[in-house]
Amino acid sequence: MEAELLIVPTEEYHASEDCETTSRGLYSFYAAVMIIIFLLAIPLNISILHLFIVKLKFWKTNTNNVFLFNLVLADILLLFCLPVKAYNFIHGERRSENDVVCKAMLFMLFLNRGASIAFLTVTSIDRYFNVVHPGRKNLLKALKRSPQISILIWLLLLPLTIPTMLKTFECCNSHKSYNSTENRDDAVVKDVVDSLREVVFFTQILIPFMILLYCTVRIVNRLKRKTVGDKTKLRRAMFLVSSVMVLFSVCFLPCTVARIVLLVARVQEWKELSEDAAAQVFDGLMVLSFIDCLLDPLVYCFCSTKFKNIYLGNYFPCILKKHEHPLENSTSTANTNPKRDNVNTAY
Repeated sequence: MEAELLIVPTEEYHASEDCETTSRGLYSFYAAVMIIIFLLAIPLNISILHLFIVKLKFWKTNTNNVFLFNLVLADILLLFCLPVKAYNFIHGERRSENDVVCKAMLFMLFLNRGASIAFLTVTSIDRYFNVVHPGRKNLLKALKRSPQISILIWLLLLPLTIPTMLKTFECCNSHKSYNSTENRDDAVVKDVVDSLREVVFFTQILIPFMILLYCTVRIVNRLKRKTVGDKTKLRRAMFLVSSVMVLFSVCFLPCTVARIVLLVARVQEWKELSEDAAAQVFDGLMVLSFIDCLLDPLVYCFCSTKFKNIYLGNYFPCILKKHEHPLENSTSTANTNPKRDNVNTAY
């Protein structure tokens, strides 16, 4: 009994120490970056969401507006996690020590990051069919006419959040070494849940990355061979589709590699300083990944001249008046011959 009483405080202390940051200054910087992203991205995303609902009435269109609306919605929900993470970082905690808060944050991150990546991927697949196979009938083209497809995507993502709700785990850490006095069955269950959580994390990023890479290569090759149409628009289309690939790679691939390194450090039980350094790098790259919520609207929504003019006309009319082509002219021009060039409909 006395030996067991001596072990318990040690385990509690280890769990507490594992949640604490060893570099308060570095994590304060991370918190400041997240606050800046939050302050810049929230008004931008909310204004676009308002535009989709009030002005564009996205549910009545047969374009990408339904997918883009859900992409922006997922980004907004993900952004609301940033103040909580910033609060923890400022107070020297890598994760919340409160089990409920910790799991709620993981649920929000898994669901909304997954939704953001899913709608980003679906939008790219739709562009792929519009540019590479413009005349071919496909299931996605039929389904996107109904908002129910977006509801289905959200529902399919819910099972991926189950690993975040299972079993109590110390400070949201995966594959930590467990005390020898712990029940063996409990340790096995923790390993299974941790593995499921990591599979979801990597699946949400790596599979969409491969799909985006394939779509990007095929679209760019198709646009390069295209001889009909405005060369300026073709170059802009190639730039935009390439920028989506670069954006995804910069935001998500570095934190994926850092996560692999951190898991190796934990499983192989590296020295404490090495594991702590790996954790700090991973946390920093996860903060970098949140910039995706700020750049998504710029890449997907403002790539359309018509949408940009509508946005400026509603929120910044004084800026629009300085342009040579007013909103009415751009709108009428866009509607004169909408099927003239597949690049226009896709971008």
